Amino acid sequence: MRATARRRSPRCAGSTRRSSPTSRREGVRATKRRALGQHFLRDAGVARAIVDLVAPTAADLVVEIGPGEGALTGELVRRAGRVVALEIDRGLAGRLSARFPSIEVVEADARVWEYGAIARPRDGRALVVGNLPYSVGKPILAALIAARTAIDEMVLMLQREVAERVAAPPGGKTYGSLSVLSQLYCDARIALRVPPGAFRPPPAVESAVLHLRVLRGPRVALSDERRFHAVVRAAFAQRRKTLANALAAGLGVSLAVVRASATTAGVDPGRRAETLSILEFAELARRL
Repeated sequence: MRATARRRSPRCAGSTRRSSPTSRREGVRATKRRALGQHFLRDAGVARAIVDLVAPTAADLVVEIGPGEGALTGELVRRAGRVVALEIDRGLAGRLSARFPSIEVVEADARVWEYGAIARPRDGRALVVGNLPYSVGKPILAALIAARTAIDEMVLMLQREVAERVAAPPGGKTYGSLSVLSQLYCDARIALRVPPGAFRPPPAVESAVLHLRVLRGPRVALSDERRFHAVVRAAFAQRRKTLANALAAGLGVSLAVVRASATTAGVDPGRRAETLSILEFAELARRL
């Protein structure tokens, strides 16, 4: 799994007043980081509080996503037995390798990295910690949940709005398919709220730290996991419609079938998706 960040030798700058190739490359990297919505954590107190949530020990493996300048990495190195850092930026990856020679730096896109290949320590835990770029937070979270059987616990910094959606209970406008599909497999809670001033550059929005403990199995018994996912996504795709209308449109079945199935499941077909619990979605999916 160990990968050493590759470095390119910069070309010598000429005698003209134009910027050097190195500075141009750094400008491209900075633009890439801005495009991803990446803001570097600079508050040491916040970094300690984040790592405290999972309390890594010498027996644990930690995969860090988006280490950036190493604010969390330094805390993890002091406590965890093994640290694997996923960093998409070549320059940052090289600096991390030089600063923390004991860790494994993998130059990779965290949205598509094979988390399922994580080898859980025999006597320890597999943990994921990260300050996720805002623009790709949701796809990274989806990849982690898909690989949940290889992970014990996660602590993720996200845009506050996204974190609130993941941890939301039924009944509110923030409760949606992201809430249901995350909470089906994990205990989720917002552990910390982090102000913009804790980052460089400061983001325009607030951040929150989401603490996820992976369950040993789905929270409720499912007859067909793929069907459950399809029903949940269809129900929330048109959340302003009644459950019956949203499911009929999303699943391509008749209103009569949806209404009959919902009634059999003990769910009023006139309700809206945000009012259903995970158990009610499971009962509904079982009968559709």
